[in-house]
Amino acid sequence: MGHPADVRRARVSAPTAFRRRYGASPLHLLLVLVSFALAAYAGLRLFQGDTLGVAVWFVGAALLHDLVLLPLYSVTDRAAQALFTRGAGAGRTAPRVSVNYVRVPAFVSGVLLLVWWPLVLRRVEHYTAATALPADGFLGRWLLITATLFAASAVVLAVRTRRLHRGHRRARSATK
Repeated sequence: MGHPADVRRARVSAPTAFRRRYGASPLHLLLVLVSFALAAYAGLRLFQGDTLGVAVWFVGAALLHDLVLLPLYSVTDRAAQALFTRGAGAGRTAPRVSVNYVRVPAFVSGVLLLVWWPLVLRRVEHYTAATALPADGFLGRWLLITATLFAASAVVLAVRTRRLHRGHRRARSATK
């Protein structure tokens, strides 16, 4: 047996070498492999039914995303960045406000709409017959959730902006 410091160094060097070669911990590799196995299992189970329909749906979703949605939300994000940045030209890199105060509630609202769009847009005739629940309240609820998300984001923005301005005022008064 060696000196305790040598033993400690030997124990640390194996994970460090792995981390240097792989770029992350062994646990990360294990979780990635498990997620790939789970995705492969789900894909095989999915293709056991209507294989052609599932393949067409995946290709259609990829095309819709890449050709329509990606340019749409990229342009929207650029417009929001232009709206929330100072000045023009070279000095445009200093943001007045983080665009994330718009991005986050818009993203959550969009995901909710994506998941519940048949009910939000009243495109499901058999919902009431299948569940015995009315299908007419989803649009109002989605609008209320969206308004609440944007209002909460605005409150957080106002509080943080106020704290920032208060800190700047204190710093200016301390330097005088």
